[in-house]
Amino acid sequence: MKNFASLAAAAALAANGASAHYIFQQLSVDATEYAPFEYIRQNSNYNSPVTDLASDDLRCNVGAEGAGTDTTEIKAGEAFTFTLDTPVYHQGPISIYMSKAPGAASDYDGSGDWFKIKDFAPDFSSGAAEWDMSGSYSYEIPTCVEDGEYLLRIQSLAIHNPWPGGIPQFYISCAQVKISGGSGTASPETAKIPGAFKETDPGYTANIYSNFDSYIVPGPEPLTC
Repeated sequence: MKNFASLAAAAALAANGASAHYIFQQLSVDATEYAPFEYIRQNSNYNSPVTDLASDDLRCNVGAEGAGTDTTEIKAGEAFTFTLDTPVYHQGPISIYMSKAPGAASDYDGSGDWFKIKDFAPDFSSGAAEWDMSGSYSYEIPTCVEDGEYLLRIQSLAIHNPWPGGIPQFYISCAQVKISGGSGTASPETAKIPGAFKETDPGYTANIYSNFDSYIVPGPEPLTC
């Protein structure tokens, strides 16, 4: 009985630990809401974060492969939404990135160049940091990108356990999209993933509990058309 109780307690702790995280699992395009993981690559680590800055898992999450994931069509300038299994509740920025596949998005490992299109950064106008911790995040495909197939990546960088005592956590998902109608005039600042985020980045090392009155989101500057 004692052994059974210990196993039950361990299972409860594991369940509580899992529920303390979240995952971007659903993509919508304009008013059309798709099934979870229909166009988002399915990860294999449930809703746990990635913490290794040198890992290829920073691209699209652990075990997230293109095979078996469909690619949806979306027009430049069209709105899209990423929805989570539970709202974000770890403080930190939300960022959206894109990387153009050399061919089919389903065959692409994300090893090429990435550029950022949006940051949801903290608002300090009230005198304290206010984070956008929502159950979904929406933006539009930039009108100036090239046509083609892309990985559309969303990232929550959770900095609630400040470095170096704690390790910031990355919650990541990638959708596969085929874009049409773009002007192709974009010249974005690009970065490789891994490589875009460093232990020396002020936005990675920030302590939100001490003298926190400004913030620089890690990664390249978002594209403006």
